[in-house]
Amino acid sequence: MRQHNPPHPGEFIRSVYLDPYSDKISRSEIARRLGVARPTFNRLVNEQSNISPEMAIRLSKVLGGSAQSWLNMQSHYDLYHKIEQTEEAGF
Repeated sequence: MRQHNPPHPGEFIRSVYLDPYSDKISRSEIARRLGVARPTFNRLVNEQSNISPEMAIRLSKVLGGSAQSWLNMQSHYDLYHKIEQTEEAGF
């Protein structure tokens, strides 16, 4: 059974935590709470970087959910796109 196209964790963070609460909390504030620089958090939210185990732990403490759930989200995203690449290459 073919998996649906899962969202990048950054897209999920934007749609669930940032967009609905933009008047209450900023990217800078979340980055501060995560203990990372704002550009680091922006790269994640803009889907230019992936969630590492360390970031998964930080996200679980600040945004909730388990570290494993954050890593699973990243893994599902990565696997889906790797399958797409291999199918396009004819494998």
